[in-house]
Amino acid sequence: MKSNMSVNPSYFQFSLFADYGSLRYLFFSLCLLIYMTIISANVVIVLAVFLDKSLHQPMYIFICCLSVNSLYGSAAFFPRFLMDIVSDDHFIPRAACFTQVYVTSTFVVQELTLLTIMAYDRFVAICQPLHYHSKMTAKTVLCLIIVSVLYPAFVIGILTQQLFFLPFCGNNLHRILCAYRPLLHLSCEDTTMRIILNEMVGITTLLIIMSFVLYTYLRILLVCRRGSSAVRRKALQTCLPHIVSFVNYCISCYCDFALTRVKLDGKNTFVVIVLSLEYLIIPPINNPLVYGLNLPLIRRVIFRRFKHCKNYSSCSKCNVLMIVS
Repeated sequence: MKSNMSVNPSYFQFSLFADYGSLRYLFFSLCLLIYMTIISANVVIVLAVFLDKSLHQPMYIFICCLSVNSLYGSAAFFPRFLMDIVSDDHFIPRAACFTQVYVTSTFVVQELTLLTIMAYDRFVAICQPLHYHSKMTAKTVLCLIIVSVLYPAFVIGILTQQLFFLPFCGNNLHRILCAYRPLLHLSCEDTTMRIILNEMVGITTLLIIMSFVLYTYLRILLVCRRGSSAVRRKALQTCLPHIVSFVNYCISCYCDFALTRVKLDGKNTFVVIVLSLEYLIIPPINNPLVYGLNLPLIRRVIFRRFKHCKNYSSCSKCNVLMIVS
């Protein structure tokens, strides 16, 4: 519901936050732990791929890009969210709100484009193995990564720019973060056609992506059925983490998509917050765990690096003791 404020307020208010009293510090600690886990897990993946030459292959480079994107998306949400948990008021400046819309939206689209590129990479590797190195060259990989970054930046940039020129007759956002559709509902103008058009573009894009991913894995399944047990095992080992990540991300995005289309007044606040956070928490934690623990090469590199750091630390302590004695 729009409040009786002057046109174009300089700030928005998140009204979904409830007063939990001293429990807010427990929630703050839990969310801080989640954020630190996201940072640590994804930084480990990025460093493993960056430092080890055996991981300088297209599949692992794309996994590294997923981790970088997770760090990018979570940085746009968690610092502000942690501050709101322990604050008594929940105001966000207009420019900061639009920036949050831009970053979280580009994070969502970049995740989908990267997962789509990874599906294509697995399709070429399993269905066209003799042509893999000629098709997935360093130049091709670089071009795919650039497209996965520039396409969301351009599309979301246009949508976010529209918000700057809209007059707003309210500032009450019944959310825990700024989102494109709830902001449109606060506009003084009739944004019905704009919402319908944007949703048609979004749904069409998502259907194209899902159809492409489904096609690639159906082709992979047909090749695996004709192959040996070793081929099937290797394909399952490399494709299953990607399928898990893709399905998990689609479910997370659907939860957020559904929330923006229902009235949240009278709904269970805790359930709404959990569903709102799912696409910002589950994929950034799920991706490094799924790829880091399921793919043997990444797992071996990570364990070897940790073992090396542990041995180095032990040697340093021994040297210090020898010097002291």
